[in-house]
Amino acid sequence: MANSILLVGVGGQGTILISKILTAGLTQLGYQVKMSEIHGMSQRGGSVSTQIKYGESVYAPNIGLAEADMVISFEKAEALRALPFLKKGGTLITDEREIYPMPVLSGAEQYPHGAIDEIKKHVEHVLVIKAAETAERLGSIRAQNIVLLGALVKAMKLDGVDWEELVKRFVPAKAVDMNIAAYRAGYGME
Repeated sequence: MANSILLVGVGGQGTILISKILTAGLTQLGYQVKMSEIHGMSQRGGSVSTQIKYGESVYAPNIGLAEADMVISFEKAEALRALPFLKKGGTLITDEREIYPMPVLSGAEQYPHGAIDEIKKHVEHVLVIKAAETAERLGSIRAQNIVLLGALVKAMKLDGVDWEELVKRFVPAKAVDMNIAAYRAGYGME
């Protein structure tokens, strides 16, 4: 039986980077892992999602409706949009950050400011964190993804891998110290 993680965000937030780190870590834990990326209009701030399935035997990475054990969102409206993919009893982790897409900026659509409250009506296990704010305080908002990685590793109890070593391997050398601090901050969030 495979477990599944759906990561959703906006282009440029590092969704794919933490997916690669997760895939490497899950492989080290002895799982068979499959990953799929959907970029959409990511270069223009559009939605990006990554699907990861892992277990003893995994045939395809695709996650259907109500199949994800875990949804990780880099932005709360994206969390709301991904809600149909979360299985009953699943866990959703989201940054409280708001990023306005072009339809909202142009006035064609309204931003769902009550996204967190709506999610909590449907999901028992919700963790809302200040990943972007924490990353910015540590030196760069770009480390938001690594803050979320730390929170995910803790929530899923994925011990047995040196996640900090994996972070070092995947991030640029000049940003290692800040990203290790970001990982630790995310791991410490409740």
